[in-house]
Amino acid sequence: MRPGALGDGVRLATGTLTVLHVPAPRLVDRAAAAVAMTLAPVVGALLAGPAAAVGTLAVRAGAGDLVAAGLALTLLVATTGGLHLDGLADTVDGLAAGRGDKARALEVMRRGDVGPLGATALVLVLLLQAAALARAMPGWGFGALPLASAAGRCVLPVLCTRGVPAARSGGLGAAVAGVVPRTLAVLVPVGVAGATLLVAMAAGAGDPWRAGAAALAGCVAGSLFGWRAVHRVGGITGDLLGAGVEIGTTTALVVLALR
Repeated sequence: MRPGALGDGVRLATGTLTVLHVPAPRLVDRAAAAVAMTLAPVVGALLAGPAAAVGTLAVRAGAGDLVAAGLALTLLVATTGGLHLDGLADTVDGLAAGRGDKARALEVMRRGDVGPLGATALVLVLLLQAAALARAMPGWGFGALPLASAAGRCVLPVLCTRGVPAARSGGLGAAVAGVVPRTLAVLVPVGVAGATLLVAMAAGAGDPWRAGAAALAGCVAGSLFGWRAVHRVGGITGDLLGAGVEIGTTTALVVLALR
């Protein structure tokens, strides 16, 4: 790794995956992009912290679990600028419109105007996330949100592993395609699952093994969706990465909601 790549990667991850204003990286290259994608789960967990705190305050104020979950998710979406949800809607629309036609699918995804299927996907995913988070709260509290947020972002290093091409020459997908070493693409999800297990054991919240399983399930589900989409359009795009994040986050929350 070149000198300064770590700092550039941190700034790139923060500036790309959040609405926070940070100094621009001095150099955006493959090394910085690899660091940014590898650190994505950490960024996700940190973003979800304030959202979880807002949800906790809402519960204590008597808002009820479902309303509090909705408020927490709203703040989380606001801190990302809706980046991943936008990617989910565009990906669903593109895959639906471009059946068997990669160029058509990429064009629909590039335009960014949300169609009925994309809008439906947004509604269903947000409903599932809010309901699952509210359901998970008796066992996990709002600690479920940082866990799920980190799990969903484990998808990013997996889909950006070496050997996976970009679907087109421009955009975020081209900047991060194939930058993560395969060893790291495996170690990041395993590390997040292990850290989740240890934190759950230390906190005495819920079943620690289910926490680890939720982290892995989120990464696997988001990655499988992403790999399927990669096969359809010939590579990754920024939209496809965002869709994988949302699928992974939702899956982790649903696993935590199981009783």
